[in-house]
Amino acid sequence: MNLFGTLKYQELKTKFQVKRPWDDVIIFVLNVLIAIPIFIIIHQNLKDPDWFFNIDRILIGIILLILIQLILRLIRTILILGIVTYLIILIYGTVFSGYGFESVFQDYGYMIYSMTENPNPQDIVISKLLPFPNKNQIVNAIEYNHPKVRNFALTATTLHFKDIKGQHEHRKMIQCFAVFKEIRNRWNYVNDPKGQEYIAHATESLIHFSGDCDDHAILMAACIRAVGGTPRLIHTGGHIYPEMLVGQKSELEAAVYLIKEVLFITESKNKEIHYHIDERGQIWLNLDYTARYPGGPFMSEEILGALTLN
Repeated sequence: MNLFGTLKYQELKTKFQVKRPWDDVIIFVLNVLIAIPIFIIIHQNLKDPDWFFNIDRILIGIILLILIQLILRLIRTILILGIVTYLIILIYGTVFSGYGFESVFQDYGYMIYSMTENPNPQDIVISKLLPFPNKNQIVNAIEYNHPKVRNFALTATTLHFKDIKGQHEHRKMIQCFAVFKEIRNRWNYVNDPKGQEYIAHATESLIHFSGDCDDHAILMAACIRAVGGTPRLIHTGGHIYPEMLVGQKSELEAAVYLIKEVLFITESKNKEIHYHIDERGQIWLNLDYTARYPGGPFMSEEILGALTLN
């Protein structure tokens, strides 16, 4: 019985063995395919120490490749089974909207792009450093649930970036960027009446797309909120501007890639992406009227307070 079992094992082992040098080629390819998603997961969840030239990530990648290579060589005899299992997992994820081939390539692209680019984080913003000026008036003016605001925001999403393919998981972010683009293209800066702080409601600003910085911030916040985004307003003393919640570092990588490689290629060429990190580690992207693309330069004024629309 033992002899029969041994013979069957040897027969199975021989059947699934790959002859040299193809076994080394297959091991290397499989190593890369396995290492990419594992490296992405490590990269997204490991705090970035900001080492020069991302040396920490390079070392992690090299160590990961060596470890996987050693493991694959140990299971060389069942290599084909390993490949088939890996492909089945990715095919299953692709068919049932899980983590499939497209997700692997997208995440890898975001990661590589963010490591080669130079986004520009600012100091941590502590919410409510000082009472937000005219807070109640501003909150009432951000009419995100008004039909006119909602309809304008929906129109913006049909005018810009509607046909972007392969970015379903970032659809809300792209639609918020579409809102930014439409308002930015139409906005006309006009001062308040002399000696008066005039706060326009979002529906009022939709008539002429004109007003000062707080009017722009109110309209932008209302429209971003109307399509599911999370906006906040930043107060600097002489200026108020809107920001949009991006999320954690992995979402920032996707945002940087979309802005610079897909949606705002010309406007952001050779430019940095500007954002703030709050006390909870969440990333907020600048949407000021002075910026030509989401994450454009700040006006470099001291931050006095923040008003978040939850």
